[in-house]
Amino acid sequence: MRCPGERSMHDKPVTSVVIAGGGTAGWMAAATLSRSFAPEALKITLVESAEIGTVGVGEATIPPILPLNAQLGIDEDELVRRTQGTYKLGIEFVDWGARGSRYFHPFGSYGADLGGVAFHHHWLRTREGALDDYSLNARAALSGRFDRPAEDPRSVLSKLSYALHFDATLYAALLRERSLAQGVEAIEGKIAEVVLDPASGHVDHLSLADGRVLRGDLYIDCTGFRGLLIEQALQTGYEDWSHWLPMNRALAVPTAPNGPPVPFTRSTADAAGWRWRIPLQHRVGNGHVYSSAFTDEAAATEALVAGLDGAMLADPRTLSFTTGRRRKAWHKNVVALGLAGGFVEPLESTSIHLIQRGVVTLMSLFPAAGFVQAEIDCYNRLMQTEMEEVRDFVILHYKQTLRDDTPFWRQVQAMPVPDSLAERMAIFAHSGRVLLGPGELFRETSWVAVLLGQGIMPRGHDPLADAIPEKDLRLTLQRMRAVIGRGVEALPTHADFLGRLSVGRHPTT
Repeated sequence: MRCPGERSMHDKPVTSVVIAGGGTAGWMAAATLSRSFAPEALKITLVESAEIGTVGVGEATIPPILPLNAQLGIDEDELVRRTQGTYKLGIEFVDWGARGSRYFHPFGSYGADLGGVAFHHHWLRTREGALDDYSLNARAALSGRFDRPAEDPRSVLSKLSYALHFDATLYAALLRERSLAQGVEAIEGKIAEVVLDPASGHVDHLSLADGRVLRGDLYIDCTGFRGLLIEQALQTGYEDWSHWLPMNRALAVPTAPNGPPVPFTRSTADAAGWRWRIPLQHRVGNGHVYSSAFTDEAAATEALVAGLDGAMLADPRTLSFTTGRRRKAWHKNVVALGLAGGFVEPLESTSIHLIQRGVVTLMSLFPAAGFVQAEIDCYNRLMQTEMEEVRDFVILHYKQTLRDDTPFWRQVQAMPVPDSLAERMAIFAHSGRVLLGPGELFRETSWVAVLLGQGIMPRGHDPLADAIPEKDLRLTLQRMRAVIGRGVEALPTHADFLGRLSVGRHPTT
């Protein structure tokens, strides 16, 4: 029994954090925390081991990475130079909806809304041109052109939206450098044991293989798929999503560049999964994500190598995973980030984003005076919702397909899906409407691109779109296409833009 007024160690303000594991997750957490707290207010220690290494293949991002980098004080030009980065305007999907098909998932928007009605409803009404004709991002990407958005909001070029491709290992090194400059202590060592407090069940300390002991008030688990703290020590459990997302293996291999880097990621569907192509300045990242229930490593490697368009710079690396999430991303005094918290395959480049969301959400609920269960529960609800929304969007790519040429595609086409996704697909198929919550990551453009690209053509459209006379509407759409076309022609090539960065000059828009 506690004496009146006595406070346990877990009622005290959090003044020290131990981050277990480096890589993108660990150093993003360290950089964010050390940017927000002075060293005297919060002691931050990160322990990592060169023996264990990191996955380090996540090279594609989505637009929310840009404001995070800005908040961390990272100059984008420096980042691109230091990480051998390139720019990303979206993702091209090949052979997904059907063999021989292609579509583009652009960042940004399609056309412009008219009369308070989303643009795609006007396109559905007229089918005037191809939908990609109304996407500045898609047309620029497929033309190999790029620039940052124009500052003048009247310019069509102000509508450009982009993300980055970069070498994840070099990005983690940049975050590490900034973290150390901001007072983070880095320790090289292998965690031998996670010791729990017998009374509370919280992590008391970490014992390293060389006998050193690390103590903190809050622990952040960035130990990858192992989940050394959140799972092996605290046993929070794992919710397996492989019945919806049966991918469980990946092969990754770098190749030499074969021509100028394109400003987009390419995803090509294969017999039992899909292959990625991510262009960097110094190399091209390639990989094959597949289900071991439908193919073996030898066949998957053969398919990967056959699809390469440059000389291999290393042997393919093999990764194993189970899609899903920890049942509790925050439990006791441990928060799991990155692969330690769960994994949704990298089809839509969300892995780094989910790390970012975990860090930002932790900052909004950072324990100021011990650990309040209501705040922990709130964090877990928010991260569960975030991951499930990403999960549904990724499942859509498999479920909605006309492919039936292999056992794999026949299975995913026939599989039941979460009710949340089934309802969204049914509504779009009927009326073209996309119903979204205010905080969802993937917005209307993303859903429209994939729903249409994978083969759902709505039976109708929003009746409010009929308020504009058809002749006037067609003329307006023609003008939109022309304006976008002129805007794309005014852009520099992606290679020229990168060339200006490489000599340290800031490109102008």
